[in-house]
Amino acid sequence: MCFSAEADLVAGVVVSTLGIDAFHHVRRPTERLLAVIPVVLGVHSLIETLVWWGAEGEVSETLGHVAAWIYLLIAFGVLPVLVPLAVGALEPDAVRGRTALFTAVGGAVAIALTYAVVRGPIEVTAQRRYLDYRVDLWHGGIIVTAYVAVTCGSMLMSQRSHVRWFGASNLAAACVLAWLSQRAFISLWCTWAAVTSVAIAVHLRREPADASGLVVTGAR
Repeated sequence: MCFSAEADLVAGVVVSTLGIDAFHHVRRPTERLLAVIPVVLGVHSLIETLVWWGAEGEVSETLGHVAAWIYLLIAFGVLPVLVPLAVGALEPDAVRGRTALFTAVGGAVAIALTYAVVRGPIEVTAQRRYLDYRVDLWHGGIIVTAYVAVTCGSMLMSQRSHVRWFGASNLAAACVLAWLSQRAFISLWCTWAAVTSVAIAVHLRREPADASGLVVTGAR
């Protein structure tokens, strides 16, 4: 399937709907931030639909630029903090400190990336299968590596097996996409994350009220 405005629109509607359903199946306060992730990523895909239309001349240039600005603020300023916070909330108190460092680094990454977006300039070009986002980043390679480390690494450090698998799949996808095309990385990886966040919705719907022994490593 080619990535396009239509693909983002469908993904956004489906993932947002499943995310809302997941939020209604939260059984413990510690799961609330986890349930927020598919909602945020679903809305993120819907916003990128407007970015596509702006780049293709289907909506006004101003609306497309605002949509791109919001899209990048979510990708750069929200996700690197939200993901490690959500993972940390799931962990037992005794090991929650593992993800505290990821959250701190994620905050620093979010500040650096948000500053780059606010400072500008931002350029978005519609390519055949992706949107090419151009943001002037200071030491961009280091910052992007740190971004992937906090969003995927925090999951890999979790005691919960399904969280580790989710983190591993996203890390593998990030590496493959970066290898295929650095210009496509922002757009395609965020779309991948949105689609795979369906796993979170499925988990919250199926997890029984007392799941203390189902997903923690060493429980058996």
